[in-house]
Amino acid sequence: MIKDIVNWICDYTKEHNIKTLVIGVSGGIDSAVTSALCALTGLRVIVINMPIHQDKMLDFLSDKHIDWLEMSFNNIESKKLDLTNAFDVFSDVFFESDKDSLSLANSRARLRMMTLYQVAATNGGIVVGTGNKVEDFGVGFFTKYGDGGVDISPIADLMKTEVYELAKELEIVDEILDAPPTDGLWNDGRTDEDQLGASYPEIEKAMTWAEENELDQFEPTGDENFDLVLNTYFTHRLKNLHKMNSIPVFKRDEKECFAQ
Repeated sequence: MIKDIVNWICDYTKEHNIKTLVIGVSGGIDSAVTSALCALTGLRVIVINMPIHQDKMLDFLSDKHIDWLEMSFNNIESKKLDLTNAFDVFSDVFFESDKDSLSLANSRARLRMMTLYQVAATNGGIVVGTGNKVEDFGVGFFTKYGDGGVDISPIADLMKTEVYELAKELEIVDEILDAPPTDGLWNDGRTDEDQLGASYPEIEKAMTWAEENELDQFEPTGDENFDLVLNTYFTHRLKNLHKMNSIPVFKRDEKECFAQ
């Protein structure tokens, strides 16, 4: 799998004459695995830690992973761009009375996306996504035009548990392997499981069940515990389909109609 993904990245960059890969490193397992896969291509890889009022542990894990990359590969360039001041100016102008809103949390991801594209544009590169299959195509657990705004997605066909398997093969640092998954967008330290209401293995089971049975909405199975997870899966999925589907576009008829 590692070889296949690395070859896929290399084929894409060769076809489009791309010499640089740009990726944000969050301290989580997905960005750690994706950045390591990018490093294995031999291409120039710019990894960026972009703290915004960051949890100290996540900031530590980001820096530690970047140090590991730089020691393990000679094609890594790193940047640490603290976006806290920029975010504070934005939040003070628009959200003076709402400092803990979902929209403001999503604004962190969008500010990071803009930063990644700025670096990519000035270095002739592309932005590499870090989303996995559960997040990108299952429950839509990403920010629209934030971490969902990327050019290629190397691990978006892998379940979260598969990402962990790759991480072990790639020898990602133990602290990242052991850390509970989190999007890092909240000041209260909430984890992905806190937000989703179920663990990744549970959601993967529900996602697989839904795909195998061609379900597009919740239908009880008779297993009370599993039904709770399945309902949770569909609750998130249906709410977030607008992120995963193509943008709706009005299509005019072949015969144009004009108001009389």
